[in-house]
Amino acid sequence: MQRFAVIGLGRFGTHLARALTKSGAEVIAIDKDRAIVEKISEEVTVAVRMDSMDEDALRAQGIDKVDVAIVGIGQDFEANILTTVTLKAIGVKRIIARAERATHGQILQRIGADEIIFPEHESATRWSFKLMAPRIGEKLEFGPGFSLGKYSAPKSFDGKTVQTLQLRKRFLINLVGIRKGDNDNIAKDKKLSRQIINVPQPDSIINQGDLLWVIGSDEDLSKLPDK
Repeated sequence: MQRFAVIGLGRFGTHLARALTKSGAEVIAIDKDRAIVEKISEEVTVAVRMDSMDEDALRAQGIDKVDVAIVGIGQDFEANILTTVTLKAIGVKRIIARAERATHGQILQRIGADEIIFPEHESATRWSFKLMAPRIGEKLEFGPGFSLGKYSAPKSFDGKTVQTLQLRKRFLINLVGIRKGDNDNIAKDKKLSRQIINVPQPDSIINQGDLLWVIGSDEDLSKLPDK
């Protein structure tokens, strides 16, 4: 199970924490406002009122061991900067920080943020899916929580047939198309490079790096393996 820390529970942070939890992640939600923390406490794994710039307090909650920490602090840019620096200091693997403008984003990246969120342009729901399913590329939403997405076949799929992989049975998703990758080491015929298989058959072979079009719920798509 993936573990996330969402720090700063304004509108964006709250939506993101809820969306990640609904997708099956373990979420530690942090804010300095007691009322906000109490309000979301039943909807996430752990909700904590604390100073996000306190290294000891962050370690005590296991923030140094999360897969990703998202700094959702919006109005107080100084607190955003200091929180990002503190997370970097305690060794968080991946830090994503919110920025209200491009110059703020540049500053945050220089001090240690790995990625920047601009909430005016990007929704919390989209970021939740991006974090939970990093191997899924572009996606087309058919309805709430249901999408068609592009998925890069991992190493564990290499050389296996559609029938062997049993994607519908194992992951509750449907495979609707395959585009053969450029680095198909098994196929000798170069004509197979970039070949489109728009109706995959049970004996269609999938290789690592092939682009698969898959359809299903966002929750099920997020469970597809990345190795």
